[in-house]
Amino acid sequence: MERDKNQNTPIVRAASSDLADPVLAIEAVFRELDPPTLSGVILFCSSRYDLAKLASAIAARSEGLTVIGCTSSGEITPEGLCEGTITAIGFPADAFAFSAVRFDELDRFEAAHAHQAVRALVADAAERARPLGPDVSRAAIFLVDGLSHREEMLTITVQDALGDIPLIGGSSGDGLDFRETFVFHDGVFRRDAALVGILTSRHRMHAFRSQYYSPGRVKMVVTAADPVDRIVREINAEPAGEEYARLVGVPFQELGPAIFASHPPMVRAGGEYYCRSVQSLNPDGSLTFYCAIDEGIVLTLGEAHDVLGEMRGLFDRLDDAVGGIDRVIGFDCVLNSVELAQRQIGRDMSALFADRRVIGFNTYGEQYHALHVNQTFSGLAIGR
Repeated sequence: MERDKNQNTPIVRAASSDLADPVLAIEAVFRELDPPTLSGVILFCSSRYDLAKLASAIAARSEGLTVIGCTSSGEITPEGLCEGTITAIGFPADAFAFSAVRFDELDRFEAAHAHQAVRALVADAAERARPLGPDVSRAAIFLVDGLSHREEMLTITVQDALGDIPLIGGSSGDGLDFRETFVFHDGVFRRDAALVGILTSRHRMHAFRSQYYSPGRVKMVVTAADPVDRIVREINAEPAGEEYARLVGVPFQELGPAIFASHPPMVRAGGEYYCRSVQSLNPDGSLTFYCAIDEGIVLTLGEAHDVLGEMRGLFDRLDDAVGGIDRVIGFDCVLNSVELAQRQIGRDMSALFADRRVIGFNTYGEQYHALHVNQTFSGLAIGR
């Protein structure tokens, strides 16, 4: 059910700019957000921008304000799905409190230290939220270098430290280049880093995870893999790329993002199926995955059905959950955008996102509670 877009002006602010000059783009975005009235900002930035100039422009306009962000593989703007923009969401200080912590050198990540840091963040967030009163909702926003390969360990540790505060987030991207991905904090874009920001509000908030893929009938077993680098070398004791192509029913030469998006391998865990999506075909015929993968795992090829119908149903449920949607912070897997293009429904999905007030970005993976997943649309619904 579509709403009157002129009705119920959103409390949570959003702005986007596709100006090529990063300074002019940030000026346009922050002019709409009105930083002095905010408690925090989350930015999603196309990797096409000069990040050093962009960081300086952000820092010059956000002194004293908690600002976190990341590079993206596409942005969800107030007008819908776009590429090549700087898109931001701002939280008014009279209804929200926002604070964040950063973890660097993820290869040296220590769970005990991280646990202490997150618990300190929880205490700081509670102190900052005192003016909002006792009846508040809380959620944690997680942003991480999308090429770090450390999401699984991080999400488990951080969610444990957060206790009953739900974690939701996304892995930064750079289109489909897989070269360099960054997160933004304290005025700098950084690699090999992760951010946790706690958002507290008088408004109802609801973290969610959704996917429009379900398991089919074709199964396979990973028989040789490099779990550290997320590389699968053999499936069913055959070269991984060749066997995957055979099971999907396409020539090996056609393997690429379009095939990976339409036929995601899925794993069953805890009674549910989760996508374990393929990122790329390597020169030696092996497959690199977006998520953790190991030998002995049984995978099932997934299939998508009524994509738009399922998404409309999701938004209706979210509307009920928060008493009417004000904004949705959305983390949408980059392979979902590939699938939308193949089905020629990208424009329809873009219009649906705009109508339901979604702001976010296309990710290299999504985080939900203690899980790192792929090919989902996940996020945080904020009520009116």
